[in-house]
Amino acid sequence: MSDPAQFIRANTALVAPPLVPEIKLHLATEVVPLWRLTEEELQAQGVPPPYWAFAWAGGQALARYVLDHRETVAGKDVLDFGSGSGLVAIAAAKAGAERVLAADIDTHAQAAIRLNAIANSAILGTTTADLIGSDGNWRVILVGDMCYERPLAEQMLAWLIDRAIHGATVLIGDPGRSYFPRGGVEKLETYRVATSRDLEDQEIRQTSVYKLIA
Repeated sequence: MSDPAQFIRANTALVAPPLVPEIKLHLATEVVPLWRLTEEELQAQGVPPPYWAFAWAGGQALARYVLDHRETVAGKDVLDFGSGSGLVAIAAAKAGAERVLAADIDTHAQAAIRLNAIANSAILGTTTADLIGSDGNWRVILVGDMCYERPLAEQMLAWLIDRAIHGATVLIGDPGRSYFPRGGVEKLETYRVATSRDLEDQEIRQTSVYKLIA
């Protein structure tokens, strides 16, 4: 398998997501070519789909909310679950979180998170461990755009509810994905997020940030 950091540098550019201009990320500037390249490499080298290469609407909304409401994370231990590019984790670090852990099971995502953290002078930790079912004592858990697949969403939400019962504040950014919960959440803020038609079939996604109610 190619070196993840080398692959990322070769296939992305350092740009700022539309809703979060304070943060620059290594993102794909052309959606389709990178997906096609990755599909070819999947067979040859085992590279998974590059979710880390795009600033998804839920992540942008959640990062914006954290930066605008710093008290949400300031001085607290924070987990960014399914971190992808690391956008939300970087926002939490910039907003004054005491410790930030960016979790994503994809090793390419982990490499992207590290590169993006360096680009933004953000201090955070990373892990590729599957944390669903774990009992870490994070004060805040941030989840951007992770309700796109039923099995993952069901397992994740059951775990997040358990963490909320044990005292964690759980915030979720979501643009209306198929498996987002229909109840048990409080809407905090809604944003209009500019997106790519190649990714979303829309140029603007109405995207909200929610607090999970235990």
